[in-house]
Amino acid sequence: MKTNQKIIDVIIVGGGLAGLTNAIHLSKFGIGVLVIEKNSYPKHKVCGEYVSNEVLPYLNYLGLDPFIFGAKKIDTFLLSTPKNKMIKTELPLGGFGISRFTLDYELYKLALSNGVVILQDSVINIQFSEDQFEITTKNEGVFKATIVIGAYGKRSAIDIKLDRNFIKNDAPFLAVKTHVTGVFPENVVALHNFKGGYCGLSKVEDDSINVCYITNFKSFKKYKNMEDFQENVLYQNPNLKEIFENSIDVFPKPLTISQISFADKSPVENHILMCGDTAGMIHPLCGNGMSMAIRSGQLASQLIISYFNGKIKSRLELEAIYKKSWNSEFKFRLKVGRIVASLFKKYNFSELMMSALKSFPKLLPFIIKQTHGKPIKINEF
Repeated sequence: MKTNQKIIDVIIVGGGLAGLTNAIHLSKFGIGVLVIEKNSYPKHKVCGEYVSNEVLPYLNYLGLDPFIFGAKKIDTFLLSTPKNKMIKTELPLGGFGISRFTLDYELYKLALSNGVVILQDSVINIQFSEDQFEITTKNEGVFKATIVIGAYGKRSAIDIKLDRNFIKNDAPFLAVKTHVTGVFPENVVALHNFKGGYCGLSKVEDDSINVCYITNFKSFKKYKNMEDFQENVLYQNPNLKEIFENSIDVFPKPLTISQISFADKSPVENHILMCGDTAGMIHPLCGNGMSMAIRSGQLASQLIISYFNGKIKSRLELEAIYKKSWNSEFKFRLKVGRIVASLFKKYNFSELMMSALKSFPKLLPFIIKQTHGKPIKINEF
């Protein structure tokens, strides 16, 4: 096995939103960064592709303006049920629609221009001993690092190696994503409920409509294939039926991921700082997973910089502050997301909820605020 003897300042396992924002931020402060990502860029991913404006100042600070690449400005949220009850409200902060194909690729190019080394390989083991890490990859051998950030996504073989608690729980959800062309307002993000799940829609930079739905795998497997499930379940919501019947597929076939879990995770495992979905995943109906990943990258980067500058005196102090900061920023959001999702899973109750939301129009914007953060201030960078 090849051993890379040089101790790298920071190795980031995973090159998605959290991993790349970490890499760019750290590189701005002269910290040596290696990102290990198993996939090549650009690549489509199963994702809602809506980003809250709370992270827009931070992306600009990193050197990326999503609107240069055609991101759609979104200011309105639409919610519907299978019985065609519908409510529309202004988004408190607003956001933008952009595909992961484009956003990840542009962050990847920005990271390279900042001197970040990005290796396409798979990590098969992470060990910590004598105050340093050893990262074993499938192809390139062993790397040594002072700090390791886990940003490898929702679920991985690494989680099993680390014996993380959440990996022992059921992961009963399946998500499906595709792009279609059709008629849809570019300033709207819509969430259409159906029995056993919900489907989000919003436009992205090339005028495609991103269609992404999540359902319980137990419900899904009752049907012979995806088309059968969509026609028998999703089409019960007339809004979804209209979209599917009056649009043209862009992808040759939809993308799917399974074994999705919304269980609690720890933001620090075996001294690894976890970011993005690796640290905790909010229900997609809250529409805020992408901005949470970016925000978690900022939190980790700031503290790692303080650690290398000597302002944080020890690894244990770094881990304790990061865990506290992460929980302060995200734990309540995740809790609200779980509560809202559990209510929407109750088919008849979701109809009653819609009646309540219509009767109290300020309630929906209030709920949205509970799952989103405040705009990141410039002096926080």
